[in-house]
Amino acid sequence: MVLATRSEALHVVERFHRRDFGHLDVQVTIDDPKIYTKPFSVKFSELPLPDSDILEYFCNENERDGTHSGK
Repeated sequence: MVLATRSEALHVVERFHRRDFGHLDVQVTIDDPKIYTKPFSVKFSELPLPDSDILEYFCNENERDGTHSGK
């Protein structure tokens, strides 16, 4: 079980860069000054499959109260 710690000051920035046809670079920056001492970033690469769509994903847990889907 993963417990997420966040405050109402949370700010998330996602940057997507298509390096070339077969690579998608992603950088996610988390800034929550009430929880963390400074912002931090996570970088990773995806290998999209040819002739496929890149689909949006969001967490379906706690869907009823809308805390994860931004409702």
